[in-house]
Amino acid sequence: MDRVAEILAEACAEVVEPRFRALAAGEVMEKAPGEVVTIADREAEVIIERRLRELLPVPVVGEEAVSADPSLALALHTEPAAWLVDPVDGTSNFIAGRPDYAVMASLVRSGQTVASWIWQPATATCYTAELGSGAWCNGERLTRPLAAGPPTEWRGSLKSRFLEPELRRTLEANAAAGFGEITPGRNAAGIEYPDLVDGALDFILYWRTLPWDHAPGSLLVTEAGGVSARLDGKPYRPEAPGGEEGLLVAADPDCWERARAVLFGR
Repeated sequence: MDRVAEILAEACAEVVEPRFRALAAGEVMEKAPGEVVTIADREAEVIIERRLRELLPVPVVGEEAVSADPSLALALHTEPAAWLVDPVDGTSNFIAGRPDYAVMASLVRSGQTVASWIWQPATATCYTAELGSGAWCNGERLTRPLAAGPPTEWRGSLKSRFLEPELRRTLEANAAAGFGEITPGRNAAGIEYPDLVDGALDFILYWRTLPWDHAPGSLLVTEAGGVSARLDGKPYRPEAPGGEEGLLVAADPDCWERARAVLFGR
C-alpha cells in the first residue's frame, strides 16, 4: 500500500506539479469533443504504469491509454487482476489553475476493487483503502458518521452533466425540494469522494461512471462505512466505459435508501 502511494506522489511531483499554473501553449489538447487532456496527464500515466508493473506485472488500464485504444479496458473483465490509473483527475481544474485535482490508482481482482489510492497534491493528502481492512487518510483510520437529521438537512451533490434533459429537470426539482443543500460538485471525483467521507457531503449522484474515476473513491467510501451502489442497489463494480450508468454514493445504508427515494420517488 505504501509503495503505490509513493509512486503516485513521485510521478505527480515529477511531471504534474511543475506544470500547475505553468502549462505552455500546445500542452493542452482535445482528445474527444468536450474532453481535454494535458501533457501532464500523458507523461504521468506513462511513469505510473511503468512503476506499477514493476510492483505487480498485470495489465494497466489507464485513462489516456484507453482513450487511444478502448479495448485495453476489457482487462477489467478478462484478466485476474489489473491496475486502474487516473493520472490527473480533475483535468479541467488543473488547466484552470484550481487546486481541486488528484492522482488516483486502484487494484482490481476478479472484477472487484481490492485496493485504492487518492493523492491530493495541493494539500499533500493521501487517502487509501483496502478491501476488508478499512479506509485511511495520511495514516489515520476513517469512519464516516451516519447522516444526521432528516433529508431536508442533508447536503448532497447532483452530477447532472450527462443526464438526459427531462431526467435532469426531474432530479433537480426533487433534490431542491427534498434536501437541505445541493451543490454541483468540484469537478473531480478524487476530491468529491473524500469530501463525503470527511462529512462535507452526505450523498453524491453520478451518472457517467468511468472506472478510473469511481473505483478509488467507491472503495474508500465503503471501507469507511458508506455505500456506493447502482440505482438498483447492486454494489459498485468497475466496468469498461460504456457500461451501466447511474451511481449513488451515500454516508450510510439508510441515507442511501432515503436519498434514492427523494430523488427518484421510489
